[in-house]
Amino acid sequence: MAPEDKGDEFGSAWDRDPNRMNTHLQVMWDDLIGEPEGVRSIDCAWNCSKSCFQGTMTCCYTLLTVIYAPIFAFCAGMNFACMTFAHVWAYGPCLRATKINFAFFRKVVQIVLAATLAPCAETAGLMFSKARVRYHAIEGPIDEADPNKIFIA
Repeated sequence: MAPEDKGDEFGSAWDRDPNRMNTHLQVMWDDLIGEPEGVRSIDCAWNCSKSCFQGTMTCCYTLLTVIYAPIFAFCAGMNFACMTFAHVWAYGPCLRATKINFAFFRKVVQIVLAATLAPCAETAGLMFSKARVRYHAIEGPIDEADPNKIFIA
């Protein structure tokens, strides 16, 4: 049975990368070897090389997964278990305590700023609210050679 037929028989359960995390690792013979125009090896060499590549890749991958996959899965499980434990029991409560404590400091800073800077900002706002800006276009050529000349006298 060809690999394409397995997807039809087993449905979505056959898809081992449903989130498409490793699409960059899908390496096929045609992705690696391509003969340019005008150069062509004999068909038996091409087919033999393709079979050797596919067989070696399949056997090597199978052997490595049988030997190392359980070990890496165990390590990954331990890693994520420890990370989850730390987030639930240490980082989460620490962040909550920090948020509660900084709420107090935030209130203090708001009171201090309202008492000191707010009157100054309000006064500056009232002063500048009376300013008027006029815009008019300058006629004639503009002297761009002197960058310090930005005001019209």
